[in-house]
Amino acid sequence: MTASLPALGLDFGTTNSVAAIARGDAAELVMLDAPDGAQAVFRSALCFWEDGDVRGGLASEAGPWAIREYLDFPEGSRFIQSFKSVAASATFEHANVFERRLRFEDLGTLFVDKMRARARGRLDGPMARIVVGRPVAYAGSRPDEALARSRYDLVFGALGAEVHYVYEPLGAAFSYAARLTERATILVADFGGGTSDFSVVRVDVPGAAQRCVPLGHAGVGIAGDRFDQRIVDRLVMPLLGKGGSYRSFDKVLEIPGGYFADFADWSRLALMRNKRTLAELEKLRRSALDPEAIGRMIAVIEQELGYRLYDAVGGLKRALSEAEQARFVFEGAGLAIEAEVTRDQFEAWIAPDMLRIDAAVDSALASAGVEAADIDRVFLTGGTSLTPRIRRLFDARFGAERIATGGELTSIAHGLALIGLQDDIAAWAN
Repeated sequence: MTASLPALGLDFGTTNSVAAIARGDAAELVMLDAPDGAQAVFRSALCFWEDGDVRGGLASEAGPWAIREYLDFPEGSRFIQSFKSVAASATFEHANVFERRLRFEDLGTLFVDKMRARARGRLDGPMARIVVGRPVAYAGSRPDEALARSRYDLVFGALGAEVHYVYEPLGAAFSYAARLTERATILVADFGGGTSDFSVVRVDVPGAAQRCVPLGHAGVGIAGDRFDQRIVDRLVMPLLGKGGSYRSFDKVLEIPGGYFADFADWSRLALMRNKRTLAELEKLRRSALDPEAIGRMIAVIEQELGYRLYDAVGGLKRALSEAEQARFVFEGAGLAIEAEVTRDQFEAWIAPDMLRIDAAVDSALASAGVEAADIDRVFLTGGTSLTPRIRRLFDARFGAERIATGGELTSIAHGLALIGLQDDIAAWAN
């Protein structure tokens, strides 16, 4: 690579995105403008609104600026978040935004452009390489990896440098390796919003010709957003008609679950505000045995209350990470929910997900050809790694003394940038 040019590491995340630039043998995070001051973490969200003074009549913002615009004018906005979750979904063709049809690559390109515009020029210069993180296993019931790659190529290929894709936990591994002074076999567990990904890496001493060697990987499309779905399913959905029935001629049938599945998915909730879906829900409301419940679902969608619901759910999760009991509060669109939730209850709700995460750890170890006893250090990263149930899983399997944390939201981008400086980039790319 050209020594005079820096490498860019980009962690395009389901919940947050982070950029880092590496030059020489060091990397630093890119600080991005935000309403409350510069910050490295940029929310992976977009907000659209109609504006006749803007070319094309459709204005937009991203990151924390999108949240601010939404909060100022929710009913006149379209707020889209967690859209990375549909990257590998063949069923996702486009999002309807004020009669516009925006494909995944349209959303992704717009988001990256807005992110660059807030970087104070740090992302405008030429780069020798761009290293973009990708999950080991994409989110979704039937993820199409080739489709996700083609969509990523359209988004990131326009950045003006050679693009390499690297498993996200490998980025975190390279960042964590900078802390180590002795040889070690490490397991990196990256828990984000959409996926939980694992890599086993052998780390050599500083100055070694090949500092890090990837040994094996595994992943599962379950993480923080799935935990959110469990909360919504238990606390909100019963008031929106889930489990209810509707009348069809002389039969009483259960309401189809698809509407509720989409509602509980942050990447799809905002997309339900389209003429077809709302017409279907209105027809269902008229035939439902509990029409008021379906009416509340329609009102949440029409009033663009998805982010406020997301914020309430996230607040409950954070509170339960600190305390054994917390209160869930959400009000709007005819809903007034107050519920005391214990940590034990929440952990019972996510128990099926924890089993699949545990199995993915087994797969990562098997892929690397190692046993749990062979792991010297476990590095937990990603925002969902702060969930106490996640931490207890790894304490029990590997011992608390082997667990390391830190840089939960930034380690991947930092490591991706450092990987961009390596001569053996092909050994890391996937």
